[in-house]
Amino acid sequence: MTAAPLTLIRRFTPLALTFVGMMIVVGCSDGTGLAKRYPVSGTVNYNGQPVETGTITFAPVDPEGRAASGTIESGSYYLTTAVDGDGALPGEYRVSITSRDVDFDAAMSGVQGGSPKQDDVAKAFEEAKDLVPAKYSLPDTSGLTYTVESGSNRNVNFDLTD
Repeated sequence: MTAAPLTLIRRFTPLALTFVGMMIVVGCSDGTGLAKRYPVSGTVNYNGQPVETGTITFAPVDPEGRAASGTIESGSYYLTTAVDGDGALPGEYRVSITSRDVDFDAAMSGVQGGSPKQDDVAKAFEEAKDLVPAKYSLPDTSGLTYTVESGSNRNVNFDLTD
């Protein structure tokens, strides 16, 4: 091999490797600007029965942390921080769970096309019945905690009682 091709290879190899490295970094990013999140999922039961519907929220203990939440359906949930199902950042969390029986039919009863009035929706939420004890609705009173670890966090189950 002559000296000219070797010189070209020596010059462009570092540039090519830098380009490939940048593509790998850009390709691994989800565009949120957040660190890697890890899947968190599990079940929520109240008095031994699956909670049919509700919301679960992981509030970070670290003030610099970021909350994650999920919808409970038929007792199961998974967490989202920024993108559906992306999980949660590693760290300690205080957990809150709400489940309310909101009468949306009452809120929609006066609607003739379009959306319900905000007052009607607010009234429906005010009159809603808690389906799990209210203490679980706040991270300060729930007594529920979890530490999200790097890797999979499956079967993060909560069994609520009176």
